[in-house]
Amino acid sequence: MKKRQLLLITSCFLLLFIVGCTNDLNILPEDENTFLVDDFYNSPEAYKQGLAGVYGNLTLTSSQGPGESNITGLDAGTSQYGRGLWNLQELTTDEAKWTWENDPGLRDLNRNIWTSENVILRGFFGRCMTQVSFANEYLRQTSDEILQSRGVSETLKNEIVIYRAEVRFLRALAYYHMMDLFGKAGFITEEDPVGAYQSPQYDRFELFEYIESELLAILPTLKDPLQNEYARVDKGAAWMLLAKIYLNAKVYIQEDKYAECLEYCEKIIAGEYILAPNYSNIFKADNNSNNARNEIIFPIISDGIVSQNYGPTTVAVNGQVGSLESNGSEFGVTSGGWGGALRVTRQFSETMLNGNYNADDRNTIISANRTIEITNISNNGTGYVITKWSNKTSSGANGSANEIVDTDFPLFRLADVYMMYAESVVRGGGGSTATAVNYINQLRARSNNNNTISSSDLNLDLILKERLVELHWEGHRRQDLIRFNKYTGGSYNWSWKGNSVSGIPLDNSRSVFPIPSASLAANPNLTQNQGY
Repeated sequence: MKKRQLLLITSCFLLLFIVGCTNDLNILPEDENTFLVDDFYNSPEAYKQGLAGVYGNLTLTSSQGPGESNITGLDAGTSQYGRGLWNLQELTTDEAKWTWENDPGLRDLNRNIWTSENVILRGFFGRCMTQVSFANEYLRQTSDEILQSRGVSETLKNEIVIYRAEVRFLRALAYYHMMDLFGKAGFITEEDPVGAYQSPQYDRFELFEYIESELLAILPTLKDPLQNEYARVDKGAAWMLLAKIYLNAKVYIQEDKYAECLEYCEKIIAGEYILAPNYSNIFKADNNSNNARNEIIFPIISDGIVSQNYGPTTVAVNGQVGSLESNGSEFGVTSGGWGGALRVTRQFSETMLNGNYNADDRNTIISANRTIEITNISNNGTGYVITKWSNKTSSGANGSANEIVDTDFPLFRLADVYMMYAESVVRGGGGSTATAVNYINQLRARSNNNNTISSSDLNLDLILKERLVELHWEGHRRQDLIRFNKYTGGSYNWSWKGNSVSGIPLDNSRSVFPIPSASLAANPNLTQNQGY
C-alpha cells in the first residue's frame, strides 16, 4: 500500500496548494501551472487522489522534487512537516545537537536562543497552516451540495464520508502541533472565505476545545484500528491524539485530565496493536511491512524513490553517521552520510550508560575514541553518537535509494501508549499500578533488559527516563521535559542549554516558540508570545 498511495500524491499536491492558500500563510506557490478544480474532480478516482494530496503535505514539500519547496523563501528541508517537528522537539533538548551550525536556524535551536526570525520556526508554522488550508479546501470540494451538483454516486459518497473524517483528523493534528509548539494559531475552517481573509487568533484553550470536539465528532466514522490502508487514519490515531492532549492538558489548559488520558490509552491497548518483538525493526526501511507494522499507530511515510523528501528519518539516518565509528554503509546510505551531523549530549549518554540500560537493545551509543561532552558543537569528534535508525530492511537489504530513506517515521506507536498509561496512573488518573509496572517491564523485556521494576520503583523520574530510552529521536522530548517541569528553569540543565557548555536555566517564556514575524505581518489578528 505504501507505494500505491504515494503514487497518487503528486498529481494533486499542487492543485490543493493553489486553491487552498490563505493570507495567514504568508506563502506563495512556486509553480503557477495549475488546472480547474472541477476538471480535477471529474472522475471518481479524483476524490481519493485529493485525499492523498492532504496526506502528502506531511511528507512532500513540492510537486517538483525533494529539493524544492512550495513555500516561497524556504528550502525543502526547512519546510518539511516531519523534519520541522523533529527539529523543534529534539534539537532544543538534551537528545540531539546539530554539528553544522551554519545551516540556517539550527544554531539557535541547538542553543535555545531562537527569535521570531528563525526560518525553521517560520517553516513549520507555515507548513502547519498549509496543512489546515489543504484540509479546508478538500472539505469544501466534498460538501454534500458540491457532490450532489457533480452527480457523485451514493456508493462513492459513503466512501467520501470516511475520507472527510480522515482529513478532519489531519487538520486537528496540525492545530495540535500549533497548540503544543506555539500556543496559538490563526483559526480557519472550510466555512471561512478563500483568499483575502485574516483569520482570528485561537489560544490554547480554544484550540484544545476545538481539537477535542473534532476528534470526538469523527471517531464514529473512522475505521477500526488497523482496518484502514497503511498510513491512513483510523480510530487508533484519533484515540492517540485525544490521549496526547489529555496527557498534556495541565500544560495547555491548566486542567488535570489524566483520567481521560488513561481511558483512551486503554482503548488503544485493547485494540489490535502489538509490540514489535524486535525493537530495531521499528526503525528500519521496511517498518511499513515487517512486524513493526502492528505497533505503529500512525506514521509519516518516506520512500527513497516515490516520495523523496528530506524528512526526519532521512535526517536521522544520514545525520547519525559519518564519523570514523559509523560510516553509513552499514545503515544503507552513502558512506560518510552527512559527516557526523548529529550527536547526543553528555546527559543523554549518562542516562543510557547507567546500570539499568547499559546492555539494553535501545542503547545504540557509540563511544569509542570520543569524548562524552560536546565541548565544541562544530567539532563532530566530540559527543557520543547513536545508531538507532537504518535504511536497511529487517532482512538486511538496503533501501531503495542511498540517501533518501525508505524508513517511515512512527509519529504514534504502542510503546508510547504503555508509558502514557503508566504516567497517568502515577499522576492520579486511576488505573492499575500493577498493570503500569507490567507495561514498563514488557518494554524492557522486548529490549533484552532484565532489570525489571516493581511497584515501589514506579515514579515520575523513572517514567521520564524510560521515555528517553524508548522514544529518543522520535519527536517527543521537548514536550516531555515541559510536562515534567524540566525544560525551563534550572531543575535540569543539559549541555548547551541556554547557550552554555554546561547548561544554564531557561526563562519560562521558552516553553513556547515565538510566532514567526512573517506570520505576524501577514495577519494582524495574531499576537506575539510573551518574552519575544
